[in-house]
Amino acid sequence: MNIQNPVTDHPVVYSHKPSIPEKLFAGSFSIIFHPLFIPVYVISFLAFIHPYAFTGFSDQERKQSILIVILNIVLFPLISVLLLKAVGFIDSIYLRTKKDRIIPYMACGIFFFWAYTVFKQQPHYPLLLTSFIFGIFLASSAGLMANIYFKISMHAIGMGGWLGFFLVIFRQNSIHMAWPLALVILLTGLVCTSRLLISDHSTKEIYTGLLAGIITQFAAALFVL
Repeated sequence: MNIQNPVTDHPVVYSHKPSIPEKLFAGSFSIIFHPLFIPVYVISFLAFIHPYAFTGFSDQERKQSILIVILNIVLFPLISVLLLKAVGFIDSIYLRTKKDRIIPYMACGIFFFWAYTVFKQQPHYPLLLTSFIFGIFLASSAGLMANIYFKISMHAIGMGGWLGFFLVIFRQNSIHMAWPLALVILLTGLVCTSRLLISDHSTKEIYTGLLAGIITQFAAALFVL
């Protein structure tokens, strides 16, 4: 396992090396639950599983809402990273260093805040969605600030945000949120374990990312809901 040295910003290699099945397991979870994809899963849950978040919306309107999120919170940030790599501003699209993460954090923050503004100005959308997106913006800002000092885990921030948001909903409706919350807790553990297996993140960077994601969702809920 590789753990980042907080002083030199270079990985420290430990004796344990993940096996091929471990790498496949960890790699699959890291891709499927990449932080850019988390908003799609969350809004899909709100649109089609949550009992009342999108009450009054037709199936077509629910799908259009998901497409808006995909466009603003997934595609635009992804394209920005690819363009940054193409023009040489970052060394890798995997953003393995703190330096590579600075501009993407800023670009994503702009897109996230824009998405929050769009949904906020259209009151027919559920406040839960607006709160979640504002939490994403706060989380990206927290990640940018933390990146000054250490390479906080983006995957952990994403899963922490998902978990934090479901905890917010659980406080409002514990009956309908028991199994979704349990599932997200399980997925959070699997994703964070995956990052420890195949990335150069330390436990500090994982736990801090989780905490940042959870806290920013609670902060967003206090501001929006």
